[in-house]
Amino acid sequence: MVGRNLTSLPWGVNEKVLTVQNRPVSANRKDTGTLLITLDFELYWGVRDQLTKKAYAKNILGVQSVVPALLELFKQYKIHATWAIVGFLFFKNKQELIAELPEKFPGYTNQNLSPYPYIDTLDSIESEDPFHFAPSLIKRISTYPDQEIGTHTFSHYYCLEKGQTIDEFEEDLKKAITIAKRFGWKPKSIVFPRNQVNPEYLPVLRKLGITSYRGNESSWLYKPTNQDDRRFLKRGLRLIDSYLNLSGHNTYAVHELNKEVPLNLPSSRFLRPYAKRFRIFESMRLRRICSDLTYAAKKGEIYHLWWHPHNFGANLDENVSFLKKIFDHFLNLKMEYGMKSMNMGELSRKIRFQQE
Repeated sequence: MVGRNLTSLPWGVNEKVLTVQNRPVSANRKDTGTLLITLDFELYWGVRDQLTKKAYAKNILGVQSVVPALLELFKQYKIHATWAIVGFLFFKNKQELIAELPEKFPGYTNQNLSPYPYIDTLDSIESEDPFHFAPSLIKRISTYPDQEIGTHTFSHYYCLEKGQTIDEFEEDLKKAITIAKRFGWKPKSIVFPRNQVNPEYLPVLRKLGITSYRGNESSWLYKPTNQDDRRFLKRGLRLIDSYLNLSGHNTYAVHELNKEVPLNLPSSRFLRPYAKRFRIFESMRLRRICSDLTYAAKKGEIYHLWWHPHNFGANLDENVSFLKKIFDHFLNLKMEYGMKSMNMGELSRKIRFQQE
């Protein structure tokens, strides 16, 4: 990095896009910028109602290589991250899972959303099924520094779907916490599956000791919806927003957050995976994220990046290479502006400590 402009961007990014407009940067600013990373670790449970195992096998099976690769990359760059893990993944096989099912199942009107009937179709094998279970990977995550084990609910629970109730959600979350404790973790952070944040369910989080959750971007493009209310136009605009700035930088300052527990730590950007058909736009995708990061560093704000490990399951080399470019830029911002990497638990504790 010697001899480089510390805020220069990879791939010839135009530095004009980094100009912080409207809000001046204070030289006496107390807060430094923060890179917050969350990973939704769900395996096939997260796409079971949308994709066949055959169609998505490469991505799911690739997770066995993705997780170790990410952990080594995080260690190299000193990246702190929260792994929001579906409770089902903690088990070794079908038999162990069946022995720990909750008393109440979600009563979705659309029963295809429920994973419980699907469990009966799983093979009864003793070994770790890479489509559905991952205790070995979870143990590996727990051995790396600065990695937080959070929850993605027990069953990949959908909080905005018709038919399910708050009592069913509480039963699900209790089970997720119980299972995680067996691994030595008491989850303090949650990511709602499909980003279906239900404000009416937040008291349950507080009751069960969850101190923070990942909310959605403030733009109407990212307003949480159920499965029936997903619009093709909105999805298309979200895709474009990954390359061109439609929704803004989606960063935020600590003082802008509602300090009530559980804290809402909204997403800033979904890290879309490499796609061969869009490869000519990769420089635009990188510029979009690096521009966001620079904005957050200059303003002393939070930038919350997230993705699923299975997103990297195909084209692992291309995805890791792209992530390295992001982290290289982060290191530049760390050197020039003091930008930090934190996980959800760390950031939540920091914010609550500042209140005291």
